[in-house]
This record gives sequence, structure tokens and C-alpha cells, in this order.
Amino acid sequence: MATSLVAKLFFFLFLSVTLAITWWAARRTRTADHFYSAGRSITAGQNGWALAGDFMSAASFLGIAGLVATTGFDGLIYSAGWLVGWPVVLFLIAEPLRNLGKYTFADVVAVRMRQVPVRIAAAFGTLATVTLYLIAQMVGAGGLIKLLFGLTYEAAVVVVGLAMVAYVLFGGMLATTWVQIVKAVLLLGGAALLALLVLLRFDMNPAALFAAAAEQYGAAVLAPGKLVSKPLDAVSLGIALMFGTAGLPHILMRFYTVPDARAARQSVFWATGLIGAFYLLTFVLGFGAMVLVTPEVIKSVDAGGNMAAPLLAELLGGTPFLGFIGAVAFATILAVVAGLTLSGAAALSHDLWVNVVKHGHADAHEQLRVARAATVCLGVIAILLGIAFKGQNVAFMVSLAFAIAASGNFPALVLSIFWRRATTAGVVAAMATGTLATLVLIYLSPTVQVDVLHREDAWFPLKYPALVTVPLGFLTGIVVSLLTPSAAEAEAFAALERRASLGGGGGSEVLGGRASAAPQARPGRPPREAAGL
Repeated sequence: MATSLVAKLFFFLFLSVTLAITWWAARRTRTADHFYSAGRSITAGQNGWALAGDFMSAASFLGIAGLVATTGFDGLIYSAGWLVGWPVVLFLIAEPLRNLGKYTFADVVAVRMRQVPVRIAAAFGTLATVTLYLIAQMVGAGGLIKLLFGLTYEAAVVVVGLAMVAYVLFGGMLATTWVQIVKAVLLLGGAALLALLVLLRFDMNPAALFAAAAEQYGAAVLAPGKLVSKPLDAVSLGIALMFGTAGLPHILMRFYTVPDARAARQSVFWATGLIGAFYLLTFVLGFGAMVLVTPEVIKSVDAGGNMAAPLLAELLGGTPFLGFIGAVAFATILAVVAGLTLSGAAALSHDLWVNVVKHGHADAHEQLRVARAATVCLGVIAILLGIAFKGQNVAFMVSLAFAIAASGNFPALVLSIFWRRATTAGVVAAMATGTLATLVLIYLSPTVQVDVLHREDAWFPLKYPALVTVPLGFLTGIVVSLLTPSAAEAEAFAALERRASLGGGGGSEVLGGRASAAPQARPGRPPREAAGL
């Protein structure tokens, strides 16, 4: 399907604007602090828009619309699940994360623990989550660019990967933040305009749209059970989506870009409102594509259903509007992959290289050089995996990333921040068990064994493993902590509580006496005070 010249102009206009942002940001990105956290100069409102831009991924715009268009009501479980995760972030995570951490969530987990084992486990969980999430974005991007320009899927994935690397490599967090803000504005505006055009076909009455869907495809499309037929599968998916939000490395990393904990909380309010408004629009987009485009046409263009929204745009506004929505979707993907790449690079460079290999002794230039090398490596990996996973539905792929984040990262964060008796061995066991159990059960589930490998049945009965793996992560962390008590780490909990509530730490100081890296004093302050003791 070819697009008009106007459609291509929309696409290249966005690309030009974002590259200009990257050039502007590159001139201001000179240190690791600027590369990872934009110098903590982002306001609460800006970070709220950027959080929304980072979170509303290709799975939200392309995947959910496709799932609703092809399966009906059940596709909306993703909208609801992702949205209700934000109160967990607000009330449990945002403030202590900003007060305790520096660049990655491992900074928080390791603040009173032994650095090396905690950061290795956290980096493993981060990279597993980021890799699955990146696959989803690259698959969506490949299908989109193929639709817009007639390129092969593989060439399209390479183009997206190169643009992604450019944003992060040169502009760091500052460029990523503003690309995400621009993307959020475009996505909300484009989705609202597309939803309006759909409703105009039904006299501005959403009920008439749903009635038309039921008339064409039966009342079952308005009832649960077509996509997730087992109640335990629905519960398990809901757990992954809700708690996974609070464990996503690229989302958690955004809280380090604001100046203080108050701004971190306010940014969550902004993000929740923006994301909630967008997910209301997905109801209309999905059912609009079902009625006006039809599932058969959608699947003929993309087997995973990911092109429902762009096809709906072409139907309602012609190829120019397809180009605009395609540019919006492309902005969506690039903004998210930039955030994912940055968080993966931070895990490789800050957690593994600086704090494990170099034991905290790496100058700013070395940190920046390693971070940029890690960015290039992740870009190559993302391109290769995007090609390998051609044809998968992106919303499903992201749900697997959420399951890992909920099962490994979230238990480690909660235990280390809120439980005095948590130990290094406990949180490492929680992260390792949650992550590995999720990967194993995903492979043994019907999703892989039946849907992908085409076997008659699966070893593990549930499509989504979070119902088992999230409690397993917590239970493992608790049991191992009780079996490996540490007086030094327990004593350091009081200082952690104080700093989590009041701030004042630099994020990398160690509160526990068993840590491998020594506390770093701030200039002009005694070492004991700098460590929060």
C-alpha cells in the first residue's frame, strides 16, 4: 500500500524535529549525570508528559487497537491493567526512588546491601525486561514503516534501530525526554482526532458504535472471554500489568530527572491523567477499526493486527491522514525505544561496569564512553531481535516484559525499601527467582508451546505466569532473608527510612557495612553525614 507525498512529508517532518532536538540536547550532554538524568533539570509537568510518552508505547497505540479490533472487549484488559499500575507507583515507589537512587533502580535496592551481587541481579532483570519490550517496539515499527513506504520489514527495522541509537547516543536523557514529550502531544492529539472521526460516523454516540460491532460480529465481541477465556489467566495478566508498571526500569529511571521527591509525585499525577485519557480513546479506536476496516482486512496487512489504527486512519482521512497517524505511531515507537535503550545502557554501564567491574572508581568521561558503547550494542541487539520476532502481536510481547518486571524487580524494590530484615541474599534471590521463573514458565505456557510451537498442549496451564511468579518472588526473598540475617544491613534500615522520606542522599552511597564500595562524602561534609548516618 503506497502513501502519498503528503503522508511522507508528515513522517520526515517528525524525524527532522526529533533530530533537531537531539542536536540541541547533544550540546548540553557532557557528563554521565546529563546523559542518564538530564542533570535533574526536568520539571514535574514536563516529566509527567515524558512519563506518558515513555509509557504509551506501540503496544498501547498499535497493539491494543489491534487486539480490540480482532478480538473485541478482551483487548481492553491491557488498557485497564496498565492504568491501575500507576497508583502503585505513586504511593509506593515514586518518592523513595527519587530520594534513594541516582540513575537506576539498582541504586535503590543496593543502598544498604552488598553492591556487586545486587547490581548483577538487577542488571540481569533490567536487560531481560528491556529486551522483551524492545522486541515489541521493533516489531510494531517494522510493520508500520513497511505499510507507509513499502520497504521490506527487515529494512524498516534497521531504519528504526539506527534512529533510536542516534537519539540516545548523542542526546542522552535530555533528548529522550523531549522526544517523549513531543510524542505524547502528537499521540494524544492524533488519537483524539481519529476517535472523533470514528464517532462522526455514528452520530457522536459511542453506544451506536458498540451496537454496530455487536450487529456485525455478534454480542460476544462486547463480552469477556474471547482473548482470555480462563479466569486465572485474566487474574494473572492483571497482576503482571499492575505491578509490572512499578518495576519497569525505563519508567523508574524517569524519576531521577526531576529535582526532588515532590516533583516526582506531581509527575505521576500528570502522567496518570494523560494516560487515562488516552486509554479511553482506545475503546473507540479498536471498535472503530473492527466495524469500519474489519478484522479480515487488518490481519491481511499484518498477522498480529498491529496496523488496525493506521488502516482506520487511511479509511477515514485518506493517505495524508495515514501519513500523520503513521508519523504519530513512529514517534510513539522511537520515544519508547529511546527510553528503553537508555535504561539498558545504564544497567550495562552504571550498574555492571562502574559499580561491579570498576567498584565505583570510574571517572565521568569513562562512564559516558561506556554508556555510549552500551547504547550501540543494544541497538544492534534490538534490530536483530526485531527481525527474528516478525509477526508477533506487540501488546502480547509487552505483557511478557511486564511479567518479568512484576516478578523480579518489584519484589526486590518493595522488600529492600520497606522491610528491615531484607538482606542482600534475599533480594538477589527474589530478583533471580522471579525473572528466571517467568522466563521458564513463559516458555512452558500455551502461548509458546501451543501458539508458537504448535504442540497439542503445554506443561504450564496458564498463558501468563505472574499469578505464580510474583508471589514466588516475594516468598523467595522473604525466606532467604530470614535464613541469611545481617545485623549491619538491618541497622542501616533506619538511615534508609530517613533518607527515603526526607531525601539528602546521592543515590550511590552505601548504608550497609557489608557493601563492597565505600560511602562517598560530599564536598565540605563529613563522610558519616554524607552516608546518611
